Amino acid sequence: MLKVTALLALAVALGFAVAGSSTPITDKDLASEENLWDLYEQWRSHHTVARDLEDKRRRFNVFKNNVKYIHEINKMDKPYKLKLNKFGDMTREEFRSTFAGSKIDHHQMFRGSRRGKFTYQNADPPRSIDWRQKGAVTEVKNQGSCGSCWAFSAVAAVEGINQIKTKQLVSLSEQELIDCDTKYDYGCSGGIMQHAFEFIQQNGGITSEENYPYVGKDGQECNVKKHSQVAAVIDGYEVVPIGETSLMKAVAQQPVSVAIEGSSRDFMFYSEGVYDGECGVHLDHGVAVVGYGETKEGQKYWIVKNSWGAEWGEKGYVRMAINGTKYPVGICGIEAMASFPIKTSSSSGHEELPLKDEL
Repeated sequence: MLKVTALLALAVALGFAVAGSSTPITDKDLASEENLWDLYEQWRSHHTVARDLEDKRRRFNVFKNNVKYIHEINKMDKPYKLKLNKFGDMTREEFRSTFAGSKIDHHQMFRGSRRGKFTYQNADPPRSIDWRQKGAVTEVKNQGSCGSCWAFSAVAAVEGINQIKTKQLVSLSEQELIDCDTKYDYGCSGGIMQHAFEFIQQNGGITSEENYPYVGKDGQECNVKKHSQVAAVIDGYEVVPIGETSLMKAVAQQPVSVAIEGSSRDFMFYSEGVYDGECGVHLDHGVAVVGYGETKEGQKYWIVKNSWGAEWGEKGYVRMAINGTKYPVGICGIEAMASFPIKTSSSSGHEELPLKDEL
């Protein structure tokens, strides 16, 4: 849902070592049920996983299957590697239901292609850009077991344009969106980034993370007082027309919210490199594109900020391949449903709005 540390990456043997150990896992180790069970116990200890005996045995079989899968993928000549992370004893179906549920449907997927206006149509994007280096990206956050990726994606984009316009980088509140943006979005059960932008605009802004901290839970009443203490404002949002060129033009100007299929097994265990794994366009995860670049070998990629903590991927990020015509709407559907907030003034908000009886 739109909802990690690992045993360190190795090269060909498996792609990880046991937490707290530099000893690699070999093919021989993987062939031993007893050694796999020892590995599972170490993994459980590292991730403080509590299970009853029956569930533990069932989970071990899932864990074993995932370990072998990671091993096989890392032996292949792929431009990316996998590692065992905190999702190690989850099936793909369990992972999708918990961490990938953005409520995005395929009718909305092509909204961008029907929009006549595109602010950055005539932009001339540079060869590469990284908004992290320009101070427009906050540290990687962790949505936990709440399916709130839509909120993290939208907030990352608002944080970016707010910094670009005000020169102040303020970490904004995802929890406010979970608690207060409930007309069209569903908190930990998913949501859509465009709805979040509409909510922020219509309610006069969004407050800071410090003022309204993340708890990763549903069912809380909207804290009206905190909600009224604005830290950033926007003037609306715009949908990016579908396509690599349009998305690049937009990202060259500001961080952009995108939806992807984030529930593939390779993406689940992604560790490093340029990701070009198999995935479809079942858009189920919200992330933010904060730049793009190119490897020494000439492979272009998007720089994508995720919300699964800094221990997933490349310190919380994934580089996703830009492959031209190979994927009609980009890898994992990344070009299909991109949007960005509009902000025309240098005002950062920082004012208290009149309290509303209803939100």
